[in-house]
Parts: sequence; structure tokens; C-alpha cells
Amino acid sequence: MSRCFVTRDLPGAALDRLRADHEVEVWPDRFPPSRERLIDGARSAQGLLCMLTDPIDAQLIASCPDLRAISNYAVGVDNIDVAAATARAIQVGNTPGVLTEATADLTLALTLAVLRRLPEGQAAVLSGGWRTWEPAFLLGRDLNGATVLLIGAGRIGQAVARRLEGFRARVVLAGRGDPLPALLAEADVVSLHCPLTEQTRALIGATELAAMKATAVLVNTARGPIVDTAALEAALRAGEIAAAALDVTDPEPLPADHPLLSAPGALVVPHTGSATHAAREAMADLAVDNLLAGLSGDPMPHRVATRPGP
Repeated sequence: MSRCFVTRDLPGAALDRLRADHEVEVWPDRFPPSRERLIDGARSAQGLLCMLTDPIDAQLIASCPDLRAISNYAVGVDNIDVAAATARAIQVGNTPGVLTEATADLTLALTLAVLRRLPEGQAAVLSGGWRTWEPAFLLGRDLNGATVLLIGAGRIGQAVARRLEGFRARVVLAGRGDPLPALLAEADVVSLHCPLTEQTRALIGATELAAMKATAVLVNTARGPIVDTAALEAALRAGEIAAAALDVTDPEPLPADHPLLSAPGALVVPHTGSATHAAREAMADLAVDNLLAGLSGDPMPHRVATRPGP
């Protein structure tokens, strides 16, 4: 029997399968453990099931001499120093695939919300600004026939592209090495679906935002640091782009008084891309499958390849 530290309780019954064969400690609070509590919890563990908000760096890994398996409850592993884990022969797993459809659905929801100015419409209703029907009140933009640039053509990007077929949108997929400024200049919607790496950190900054149409919208359901937050706020206030819909931010969460939240056209939701019952329970199952395999010495079903740490 191995000892496992889980940094947050999970939906569904997946943790019961882990408890059947191993000693399991689950961090009980709503908020993630502090750095010190995270190290204390993982120090004597053989298995660690962590969230994307938990920084699993080389120092933490070195503090855990018995650690044999790390399972991340997320697709991205930018919070884990995979190279440091691999150097210790510690397997690292993630939860790909099962959150693809839910995240793609949210991408479409956010895109439609800012194109059709739904947050402004709700604000008008709540403030008493809706007095009558007006021909030119809250005019938005069509997704039908729009040019949508998807930056990142992985599972989620492809799932968004499939959904856009129903809107007869012109979909442009951009990968590594594609001429981003020229593609940005053509797009009515720019949607981010790439992983966070050193190459994609601040991929969308002041120069890229200035290259976009003044009527274009930016959607980010990938990782917050892919966008330069200060540059985005400035672009929205200057009218360089029409709107931005963000499921992820930098920092995350944004403080309630952060200036981006009051910028015109900004819609921010609290990292809910995979937040459906089915997706989150399936993620829990994959995370536990990975941990059980790693603890038994078998290859994880969703093992992450070695890569440099963040």
C-alpha cells in the first residue's frame, strides 16, 4: 500500500478506487494548499495527484524522496517540471481528450457572447437602460460567415473548428511557424488553443493586438500567460480590438479590482472550460488511472513525454 496526497477533492467516485488499494490524504480546503503545506503533504507520499494551480517544480520534487508518480488533473502540465521528474524516474500523467468537447463548447459560448454583446445587454437590463426596442441598440457582429483564426490545431482547436462549420465560418488554423501578424489582420475572431510554453508565453502582446481588426474579438480558453494582460487592457481601452472573452487570465484569478475587468468589451469567466459534470468526472477517472498505474510500476495510460520545465 502506498501513500497518496491529493491536493483537492474530486467530483465522482474515482478517489474511492484509489482508496481501495492505497492510503489517501485529500487536502480538505476549497483553496489550494500553500507552498509549505503542499511540500508537507507530498514529502512522504509515493503518489501525488495535483491540480493545474499547484506548482510542482524541481525543488518540490527534490523534497519528496519517495515520490514515484505524479498525476495532473489537467491537460496542460506547465505547472510541473517534467524534466526534473523524469530525471528521478517519476512518471507524470495528464488528462487529455475528456475535456475537449466541454472546452470547445465554452469557446463557442464566449465567442457568441462577445460578438452579440450579451454582457452589455444584461447590464442594460439590470441598470434600467432597456427602455424600448431600438433599431441601432447594442448591434453586434455575426459569427455566420466570419473569419475565425484558431491558434493551436490540437484536439480542442479541431473540436472548435467542427462546431464552426455550422456557422459557415471561414476557419484558419495556425500552428508553429505560421505568419501570425498577417493571419491576425484577416481575422474577425482570434481564439487561442495552444499550450503554454516559453515560445507561447505572451504570444499575444501589444504588437499582435495592434495587428488585429478594430472590430475583432479575442477568445482565450487555453492558458492566461499566452496573452499579455496589460497589453490587452490597453488595446481594449484604445479601441484597437472590439472585445475579449477570457476563461483564463494572468494572474489567475484576477483580483476583483483588476483594471482589465472594467475595460470596455472585457468578459472574464473563472476557468470553467471543463466545468461540466461529465468532463470533470472523466478527468478524475483518468487522473486516478494514471496514479494507479504509476504506483504499480506500469506505464501510465496518459504519460507525458519529457520536456523542459516551465
